[in-house]
Amino acid sequence: MHELGIMTSVLDAVESAATDAGATRVIAVNLKIGEMTEAIEDALVFAFEALRDLPEYGLCKDAQLVIEMVRPKSECLECGNCYEHDRFDMLCPKCGSFATKLIAGRELEIDSMEVDLPD
Repeated sequence: MHELGIMTSVLDAVESAATDAGATRVIAVNLKIGEMTEAIEDALVFAFEALRDLPEYGLCKDAQLVIEMVRPKSECLECGNCYEHDRFDMLCPKCGSFATKLIAGRELEIDSMEVDLPD
């Protein structure tokens, strides 16, 4: 389950950024996850909820997780067509070429986080 490793890294980064900003708590963490990473959204949520209660993530206790799953998008290197597709059917729908370049769908990023700051 690589989702546990992903969430450990996310919470490490969020806890560090919140500490550096002088936050008193993290309210929400917003992620963008590409479908091509093969990360399972429910497993990410489960891992986040399990890890956020550990003592080392004190600022994240009770934080909410918001995940935006990003659909794969490719560009055809033959005809220049840009198109969305599923994980398995990457052929260009316009010309049928195999020569494509993935331009979206591998994201694994912290988009933003919401924190409380002291008065």
